[in-house]
Amino acid sequence: MNPFAKIDFDPKIAFTLRHYNRETFVKDIIAGIIVGIIAIPLAIAFGIASGVGATEGLVTAIIAGFIISALGGSRVQIGGPTGAFIVIIYGIIQEFGTGGLAIATIMAGIILVLMGLFKLGAIIKFMPYPIIVGFTAGIAVTIFSTQMKDLFGLTLSEGESVPADFIEKWVFYFEHIDTINWWSLGIGLASILIIAGAPYISKKLPGSLLAIVIMTALCWALEHFGINTGVETIGKLPSGLPEFRLPALEVAADKTIWDTIQSLLPAAFTIAILGAIESLLSAMVSDGVIGSRHNSNTELMAQGAANIVVPFFGGIPATGAIARTMANINNGGRTPVAGIVHTIVLLLVLLFMGDLVSMIPMPCLAGVLIMVSYNMSGWRTIRSMCRQSRSDIAILFTTMLLTIIFDLTIAIEVGLVLAVILFVRRIMETSHISVLRDEMELHHDGEEGDVQLAIPQGVEVYEIEGPFFFGVATKFEELTRSRKAAPIRIIRMRKVSFIDSTGIHNLEIFIESAQQNGQHIILSGVNKRVYSAIERVGLVTKIGKENVLDHIDKALARAEELSSQITK
Repeated sequence: MNPFAKIDFDPKIAFTLRHYNRETFVKDIIAGIIVGIIAIPLAIAFGIASGVGATEGLVTAIIAGFIISALGGSRVQIGGPTGAFIVIIYGIIQEFGTGGLAIATIMAGIILVLMGLFKLGAIIKFMPYPIIVGFTAGIAVTIFSTQMKDLFGLTLSEGESVPADFIEKWVFYFEHIDTINWWSLGIGLASILIIAGAPYISKKLPGSLLAIVIMTALCWALEHFGINTGVETIGKLPSGLPEFRLPALEVAADKTIWDTIQSLLPAAFTIAILGAIESLLSAMVSDGVIGSRHNSNTELMAQGAANIVVPFFGGIPATGAIARTMANINNGGRTPVAGIVHTIVLLLVLLFMGDLVSMIPMPCLAGVLIMVSYNMSGWRTIRSMCRQSRSDIAILFTTMLLTIIFDLTIAIEVGLVLAVILFVRRIMETSHISVLRDEMELHHDGEEGDVQLAIPQGVEVYEIEGPFFFGVATKFEELTRSRKAAPIRIIRMRKVSFIDSTGIHNLEIFIESAQQNGQHIILSGVNKRVYSAIERVGLVTKIGKENVLDHIDKALARAEELSSQITK
């Protein structure tokens, strides 16, 4: 019996190891080694681009990758730092320092764990696609823009730094274009060409690793023969295992620790939401490839645990990485063991290959990240979505522009608001209220032909189709106010799947107003869920149980009975 069943915590590793065999183990080992090799340049590049360092990127990939594989709800998910977090991390460090980043990451981890505990994994999967495409494309443009300094090898004055703001950043680049290093530009462009061309040689050949090996060897050779290129490299990495350390939060003189933590909450929420979306999307895509099914709530809790732990070792936010996950699948990985092997490969690199990693040229890493941003941009998806509805296009480009010009926190907040508005609008478009007099058609599902029902004189039928929530409730109220009241009104609710508090409130006002004017209200076709909702607030008692009926035939019969009583 699973002791965590009530909280839906069921790591896939426990299931897969029960059916493990030597053949699967060999495939997992091979896949883990290949994915580990692929992850080396990405972890280093993401760490440096985020404003921390190569070591922090590798540490994150090792610790978070291990936790996500060991505790996660997906068989093949590979976790670690991803390009989506670069913009957020850089902004947090600029404002709150590395201590603030650590606190925000821990808070995001707690949010993710709570989301899993409260079984919100399924809800995250319903994030509107235009928002996901919009902020992913926005992140891609932002990552691209952050790499221009290293790609062109621009020289900065002492104490000078690249601005964080998107527009100011490009103004800064143009102002310093005269300091371009042509060796840097050549190495960066060559790296891009190698990465882009590698798949044409072999689909399994990691282009980013190939570019790093060739460009690092080239820079070493040039230096060995006395050619001074002036190309910046990563620099020496600290040796040994990362040490456990408590985050040191930098607090401004005019603020308390609590004020600073409150200021970090929006960023933590953004990290959590983005991490949840990216990891669950990755898990969903991998499910379709291997014919499996992930546990979204377990996956969220694993992501949360990883982000709670990594800051204590200097790491940065982590999530499921779809590119590395697909590489894992394509190379035969089928259990979380492959993900664990990939972290062992990265650990060996950190411990024994620090001197080689320190020689990697920065323009080469810029080329790696530019290709990452190109692959993230989803320009083909954007092109196809431009042929769809205008509302989807508006949400996509609004989210994208807000991500680029402002930041991802604002983009997600505004995007979610737009998504809610779009959802309400579409629900209202599918919800209809019609007023019937004299006669109505009774549709019999599964039977041929419709039956015409006569509506007694002095009776009106209001037919509501769709959920009776706040938007439809307002429409219903406006409709009833604009019409001359009939003595008897039937509200047909056979297609009302649920009713919210606003719908109940408007219905209550409608019933009270009708009763004050001596009119009779009959509810027809009320399902069990709606009946329970209106019964709890006393509406059934107020209207009378005899006037709440399950079929229109009974409602019309009741209307005739009331009509005869009125005419007497």
